[in-house]
Amino acid sequence: MKKATNENFHYKTGQIVVVGTSAGGLNALVSLIQQLPKDFSAPVLIVMHISPDATGDVLLNTLNKYGKLKCVHAVHGKPVKAGYIYLAPSDHHLMIEETGHLHVTKGAQENRSRPGIDPLFRSAAVAFGNRVTGIILTGYLDDGTAGLIAIHRCGGTCIVQDPNEAQYPDMPKNALNQVKADYCVPIAEMGGILAMLMERIPGIQKAIPEDLRREAKIAERVLSDLTSVNSLGEQVPFNCPGCGGVLWKMDKGPMSRYRCHTGHAYTAASLLAAQKEKMEETMWIALRMFEERKNLLITVAQEKKGATSRLAAERASLSQVHIDRIRAILLADDKATTSDLPI
Repeated sequence: MKKATNENFHYKTGQIVVVGTSAGGLNALVSLIQQLPKDFSAPVLIVMHISPDATGDVLLNTLNKYGKLKCVHAVHGKPVKAGYIYLAPSDHHLMIEETGHLHVTKGAQENRSRPGIDPLFRSAAVAFGNRVTGIILTGYLDDGTAGLIAIHRCGGTCIVQDPNEAQYPDMPKNALNQVKADYCVPIAEMGGILAMLMERIPGIQKAIPEDLRREAKIAERVLSDLTSVNSLGEQVPFNCPGCGGVLWKMDKGPMSRYRCHTGHAYTAASLLAAQKEKMEETMWIALRMFEERKNLLITVAQEKKGATSRLAAERASLSQVHIDRIRAILLADDKATTSDLPI
């Protein structure tokens, strides 16, 4: 497929800006978008983590109210235009194709999120190479870090919000721990940097790494692609929390990640968080089942006589032992978070 160049689009620079944020993102995005002039010479694509059942209209209306650029929900197949902001729809990934057209899909979650920041950043890196600028703002955990690594590997520009001013510094901190950002600045300085970058003439494009091309293709599909995932890494003895399938460990770049053949993808931190969530869910199910078993055994002990009654009462007492153990685990105060872990 032909590489994205100036000639592919209806605007001069052929550049693109992609932005990722999560918790605290509304105020951060307003601060950023307010700085961009009406004639900004590139499209801006944004992923902010929102609830699957949200409409996204609050973010859309807020950016239209306070910004000078036209803000719209991304529509699959539409070409991007300079001076427009495209928002990822809720519960859908947003990506950009090498032809400059939007790709919106309800693919597998990445880092427990849909929309995910990594799919957008990765697709932009593959399609635009050194003409893409990626920006990471406030948020929890580390979605966007792998995508920013992809942008860096393809010669693009990486901008990270100064964690000291971020409302939730996890995402900026994790990005800075893995990527040598071109700029780590407060949001107030990003508008000037973007204006400068839009005036540049990008150099010769380096070759796009093949593993990034494969991952971008996997993310575009809803169907399984076992052959592609096999080429990205080695199988590991962990199951995917999203579907129960086998995971592959990918070691390309400075951080390890995990992906299953249906498309779910995780950093180590997001995988640990997903495992913990599944474990808690399983424990609550086990607690309910043991309590139901105990109540049934008590009923049997009360209704029957002799050995049957005694045996049922003994089993009810044993069930209570298991119930107390499970409750102790569920109520334990686990103060360590995934963002605290040295990974």
